[in-house]
Amino acid sequence: MADNNTKPPFKYEWFTMGDINGFFSLMFDNVTVLSFLAGILIFVFGFPAEIVYTKMFPGTAFGVLFGDLVYTWMAFRLAKKTGNAKVTAMPLGLDTPSTIGIALAVLGPSFLAFKAQGMPEHDAAMMTWYLGMATMVLTGVFKFAFSFVGGWLQKIIPQAGLLGSLGGIGLALIAFGPILEIFGMPVVGLMAFGLIIYTLIAGIKLPKNFPGVLTAVVLGTVLYYIIAPMGWAGGQYHGFSAQLHFGLPIPTLDFLKGMGPALKYLPVAIPFAILTVIGGVNVTESARVAGDNFKTRDILLTEAIATLIAGVCGGVAQSTPYIGQPAYKAMGSRAGYTLLAGIFIGLGGFLCYVGFIVELIPRAVIAPILVFVGLDIMCQAFHACPRRHVPAVALAFFPTVVRMLQIKLSNIDMVPAQVFAGQLVKLGNDGRALPDLQVIIALGNGFIVTGMLWGAFMAELIDRKVRMAAFYLLCCAALTFFGIIHSAIPDGNMYLPWLLSYPANQVPYQFTAGYLVLALLLFGLSFSKEVKEGRAPEHY
Repeated sequence: MADNNTKPPFKYEWFTMGDINGFFSLMFDNVTVLSFLAGILIFVFGFPAEIVYTKMFPGTAFGVLFGDLVYTWMAFRLAKKTGNAKVTAMPLGLDTPSTIGIALAVLGPSFLAFKAQGMPEHDAAMMTWYLGMATMVLTGVFKFAFSFVGGWLQKIIPQAGLLGSLGGIGLALIAFGPILEIFGMPVVGLMAFGLIIYTLIAGIKLPKNFPGVLTAVVLGTVLYYIIAPMGWAGGQYHGFSAQLHFGLPIPTLDFLKGMGPALKYLPVAIPFAILTVIGGVNVTESARVAGDNFKTRDILLTEAIATLIAGVCGGVAQSTPYIGQPAYKAMGSRAGYTLLAGIFIGLGGFLCYVGFIVELIPRAVIAPILVFVGLDIMCQAFHACPRRHVPAVALAFFPTVVRMLQIKLSNIDMVPAQVFAGQLVKLGNDGRALPDLQVIIALGNGFIVTGMLWGAFMAELIDRKVRMAAFYLLCCAALTFFGIIHSAIPDGNMYLPWLLSYPANQVPYQFTAGYLVLALLLFGLSFSKEVKEGRAPEHY
């Protein structure tokens, strides 16, 4: 006799229409970063395009392919373990700040330096490639070591610090720039933006349930090519040309040739690695709040190994779990979007068709997707934390906002850091305080870690854990003194403070002293009986 109580086998809904939306969003993010990497090297530093496309791109994209495949498998594993058919995979892609930062502060300057030593252009470019590979291998090793403490950090740091720093990134670095892009081509941009709001934020379905992201991209692109040649798109029309290159991500020990020169760039590379580790902790927490409880260590180990693999195979940019997993979940994505995006980016690195796609689709059409992701991150940061911690979440936004201001003031994507540094003394204030521009630089550098520590400090203080609040201030002081956060120099390097020149040499001593004084004040107040009285207001 058949057992009528036998449960049907669990079936994971790993691919839905929402995965199409998620695929386009994740794919466009990665394609744009690859485009920035190529543009900086080729057009700013005069790097040979052939080496970028055939040597650097394949390994860089292969790291993304590996990471997204592993994250796809993790989603299947979590769905089976929990019985949740709606698990959304963690997105992985190229880390935007570090990709641009490494291109500007490591690859480009080293290429110029090798040429200045008398190397032919091709040899200098190859040596720069070796150096970039070595930098990624060192970064991957560092990230691997820190992967084992990510879960511990997640447990001890208040959500206001973890999610608040993410919220600041959503506001200033993810959403603000795209808003400018949208209004740079208002007709095309606002139409695409409206479709994103209509489908993903308001939740209204399009006829026949057609994917909102795909509709916005297709209609926006078609509209652009109708009105742009007539001068109605808000700028000058430039056609595009298709160029395909081919390269395979073959493992090589050539990175050993660049290991020596790469060591001097560790002060640039290691802070970027720290940011992605902390970012990995943050996004895992964000996913947990959204209902998908991935293991922090597994997420961090995967990004570390993906970075290592990329470096060994010729890559020059590190991968990281992307902010906004809840946004992909809100789109209805499951695991199909990471599988598709990983394969697409991997093949794009081998065939180099990503540049063709970026040339084809106007930025104003892609920008609304990033605005949606940024809004979702900001909203979750407030909703997931206790109401009394709202001020702590808001405080954690500020370092990232200042970082965005620093980028705009320095035009860091086009102007070498030395040029910006030369303006510090000229643009100082009346001498009664540190120059405004110097303060902006210091507050913006290390913004993710700073936002996390500021949010944690205020959350602990609100909860009357005054000594823990003082502890976070001591952490700020220690990290500030050597430029791990609040670096006084434009490129964000660490340093020995007594080697700095004026006015940068004032920052580590003044900022550190300020944190220490406040920490000592709070420690003294922690012994008062009033500390345990009352509670923080809940009216936020």
